Amino acid sequence: MMRTTDAFLAALENLASHKLRSALTMLGMMFGVGAVISMLSIGAGAEQQAMDLIDRMGVRNVIVRAKDFEKEDLLEIRKKSIGVSQRDVHAIEEAVPGLEYVVPRLEVDAYAIHAPGGKTEAKVFGVSPLHAELTQLRLGEGRFIDARDAREHAQVAVLGSAARRELFGPDQAVGRHVKVNDVWLEVVGVLAPESTEDASIEGVAVASTAREIHIPLTTGWRKFDHDPLDAPLQEIVIRTQDGTSPTEVAAVVSGLLQRLHGGETDYEIVVPAALLEQSRQTQRLFDIVMGCIAGISLLVGGIGIMNIMLASVLEQTRAIGIRRAVGARRRDIRFQFLLTSFALSLLGGLAGITLGVGIAYAVAVYADWPTVVTASSILLSTGVSVSVGLVSGLYPAVRASRLDPIEALRHE
Repeated sequence: MMRTTDAFLAALENLASHKLRSALTMLGMMFGVGAVISMLSIGAGAEQQAMDLIDRMGVRNVIVRAKDFEKEDLLEIRKKSIGVSQRDVHAIEEAVPGLEYVVPRLEVDAYAIHAPGGKTEAKVFGVSPLHAELTQLRLGEGRFIDARDAREHAQVAVLGSAARRELFGPDQAVGRHVKVNDVWLEVVGVLAPESTEDASIEGVAVASTAREIHIPLTTGWRKFDHDPLDAPLQEIVIRTQDGTSPTEVAAVVSGLLQRLHGGETDYEIVVPAALLEQSRQTQRLFDIVMGCIAGISLLVGGIGIMNIMLASVLEQTRAIGIRRAVGARRRDIRFQFLLTSFALSLLGGLAGITLGVGIAYAVAVYADWPTVVTASSILLSTGVSVSVGLVSGLYPAVRASRLDPIEALRHE
């Protein structure tokens, strides 16, 4: 053990005697390891963000959304289809197997939202009591809409965190009133703040609930005006039973809606589970491309190590001859040069860890992109770096160990 330690210290001393050359040699390893760590951290952050968005949409859900059209196009479409409506809800419940819930959501045309202390431009949605469960909504204060509210068309509201702040500031919101258009609503709950704002996954928008106001669906129908050209419902959330494929359910729903809407595709069907798989495929492609770039950096670093080690063999030819003459074995010479190569790659890898973590932090701060640095990415990149260093130093070490002692002593 002591001999190995002495050999390693001798390797570090040899590198320290050629500081500039050693530093330049380690750059390839440093950039390679830094690229691997930063790439994996960005990828892990993207996957975490995708998982958060899918959780908000519901991985077992199928979502039917009304499409937006220009007024001229809507006039033609409404001759065949009234849009996403309660009729679709009943048809899906009756005709599609493997479902737990079919829950509609209505968007209210809110042109003015006021409270005694402020105003907001939040969106107002009429929802059912099951909406919070299906879309993973978390309450920060009070309660959500319940069955009694829906049954009695209660004038109550649940505010998003940003809407609450704009309407009431730091004051208590639950129990106070907010006016939407010409209807006063009592605030019965406030949603917990979300870590993410409006986002999208694979081109599908996922809205934040921070600037949303939820009221009972029945209240939205009965106490607010609606444009006759707009679809009666903004979306339908379908929760599938455990073990039922959301993709298969979506295919059945698509065929059913095609008939109900007279062939007009004035809706879109979103399958969060399929979006997650598409996101993972995109992420895998990103990982492969970035892995190739990092691999090239490590390969260049390995070539640099081999080049320096071959030059070191040439420089130390006479010293090798002296060692052999005083009793050093071939494996001792080989071990010494392998340790030097190992030290180069290890130091380059440690510098690369610092670089990679720094890049990940910079991306998170300046690009507003979530990054997750994991222990596995550090171990993987450092392990590959050391392995490349050892392989690159193997040929110079073998070449040094095979030098003839007599010829080495004669070398000038």
